[in-house]
Amino acid sequence: MGKYHPPSASSTPRFAGIKTFMRLPYVKTQQDIDFAIVGIPFDTGACFKVGARFGPGAIREASALMRNFNMNLNVDIFEYLSGVDYGDIDIVPGFIHETYSAIEEGLTPLFDANVMPISLGGDHSITLGELRAASKKYGPVALVHFDSHLDTWDQYWGMKYTHGTPFRRACEEGLIDTEHSIQIGIRGSQYSPQDIQDSEDLGFKVVTANEIHEMGISETGKIIRERVKDANAFLSFDIDFCDPSCAPGTGTIEIGGFSGYESIALVREMQAINFIAMDLVEVLPIIDPSGRTAYMAGNIIHEVLAMKALQKK
Repeated sequence: MGKYHPPSASSTPRFAGIKTFMRLPYVKTQQDIDFAIVGIPFDTGACFKVGARFGPGAIREASALMRNFNMNLNVDIFEYLSGVDYGDIDIVPGFIHETYSAIEEGLTPLFDANVMPISLGGDHSITLGELRAASKKYGPVALVHFDSHLDTWDQYWGMKYTHGTPFRRACEEGLIDTEHSIQIGIRGSQYSPQDIQDSEDLGFKVVTANEIHEMGISETGKIIRERVKDANAFLSFDIDFCDPSCAPGTGTIEIGGFSGYESIALVREMQAINFIAMDLVEVLPIIDPSGRTAYMAGNIIHEVLAMKALQKK
């Protein structure tokens, strides 16, 4: 068992205590840990519905139901991993560039210590700050991007820094190894056929939702693995990858998405990939009183942690 792990539910009820991710200890340390859960409650980059600033809290609360053992991968996460809830980055509401600086400064010590940050958003604009921090340690990283949207638009209303533009800015800054990067699950109405072409022109491989539905999970996993190969990878998972029928609490829904089963099954297809960081973004709990969107988010992270445990095992 790692140094830091959740308490047993047989001794501490799940509804008790401070709401940390999976009831992990709240410790701001880089020592003796493999991963750190980091909240980034910033949603000023949103172009439609806001409220993702409350995502980290909702995911943490919902995650109290999750247990150590992952039956899909037959591994006890905390038999092989040690992790903490690192708390939140001190973002600056309304000021995206100052927030980017805070994200970079907050995550850099974790990367320097070879700790995997798992960030809870927040809207998708936060990923640019995370990639800036990651690149200081690893150089350009492969991006594995689960989303219904490309987020490679150039600007909205003349503004170049929004949740629809982070990956174009990241490419311009040389933070992404596009040759080994892939965008998965793209769907919905577009401005024009040029939208997907723009992502491909930046170097990304784009796999649409229709293509995934037609070829299936196994073949999609093969495409992802062949694209990323052995590159250091950053996993960015927008909860609107999931269909709104099972994850309604997000700001820009698109029909034709993926169930909870399909989502975690696709994540499991990436067991061979070396992820150095992850984020889970765009959970808006205010429009999902049931809490199932936040619980979906927590389970996707649980699957990634189980993969990391399996790699260490």
